[in-house]
Amino acid sequence: MPTGSCLCGGVKFTVEGQLAPIQICHCVQCRKAQGTALVTNIPVEETAFKIQSGNEQLAFFESSPGKKRYFCKNCGSPIYSQTVKVPGVVRIRAGLLDGELETRAEKHFYVSDKANWFEMYDTLPKMTQGADSPEADPQFEL
Repeated sequence: MPTGSCLCGGVKFTVEGQLAPIQICHCVQCRKAQGTALVTNIPVEETAFKIQSGNEQLAFFESSPGKKRYFCKNCGSPIYSQTVKVPGVVRIRAGLLDGELETRAEKHFYVSDKANWFEMYDTLPKMTQGADSPEADPQFEL
């Protein structure tokens, strides 16, 4: 069972079952929320995501109507996000997971918002929009 924690170790969680492929997001909101060129998200059924300790250390920021970004109040680590557009699913930050992962990155999303100083050298599919857009269909590539 995959486990993870924030930087200070105050928030610890587990994920029941296998992990879905990692989604790499370059949208402006994710870049600002993480302070990096991109974020690595793993969609997880809400019922499979279990906070083991530190629930009282979680806070959230509603970055847009219906989208909440949860983080540790102590160290500031982003833990997961949740949107009303995709009910029953949380998107955990892959970098918080412990040990080796069997899952791998699937595609880049919102590459139209990509930081101009970051270069992508991998061969993963590159989508101009998000995972819930029509172009995310496996037949469409940028």
